[in-house]
Amino acid sequence: MTVKLFFQAVGKFLLGFLLVGLFIFVPAGTLDYPNGWLLMAVLFVPMFFAGIVMMFKNPALLKKRLNAKEKQAEQGLVIKLSGLMFLVGFIIAGLGFRFGWYMLPNGVAIVAAVIFLVAYLMYVEVLRENTYLSRTIEVQENQKVIDTGLYGIVRHPMYSVTLLLFLMIPLVLGSVYSFLIFLVYPFIICKRIKNEEALLEKELKGYREYKRKVKYRLVPFIW
Repeated sequence: MTVKLFFQAVGKFLLGFLLVGLFIFVPAGTLDYPNGWLLMAVLFVPMFFAGIVMMFKNPALLKKRLNAKEKQAEQGLVIKLSGLMFLVGFIIAGLGFRFGWYMLPNGVAIVAAVIFLVAYLMYVEVLRENTYLSRTIEVQENQKVIDTGLYGIVRHPMYSVTLLLFLMIPLVLGSVYSFLIFLVYPFIICKRIKNEEALLEKELKGYREYKRKVKYRLVPFIW
């Protein structure tokens, strides 16, 4: 671990905490938004501890996860669309609380929070299984195909986990309207996967054989 990596990780964590808080609580017009605080807890507490573990156990992986700058223009568009989805979804949820739009029962938010935490544990497992994971689409030096664990079930378990995580976010916030906005994410991630697989087939040895072995990309028995 380097001092530069430490400050980069801390800076991104604090910036993310601040931005999510602003996008949720400013539209809500109050800090007294329990669902908002529930989301902040399930989102940032596990992230904090996962970051600490990576910082000391695998700083190289942490560095990859902090790098979000895509080299491919098409994937840059995917990242921008995802960011827009989050922005609009958070604002709509906050406005819904502020103006009394239909809010989901508290029980739904609690169940969604539990599912979110379980999905986050799966996210940690994916990181443990595949240390080549970065936030950008690229083939790294000496990279090998991972075909065990969750990678033996679907070819892109990280995206499967993020799909579950992201769809739980508006439910934790208690917003039906925000959930409808987040439903665009499966389409966004499918586009990213198709582009990523084209690159992996071309540049990662053994990936074509892996595709024949593991048939499903994202959801078992569906796609």
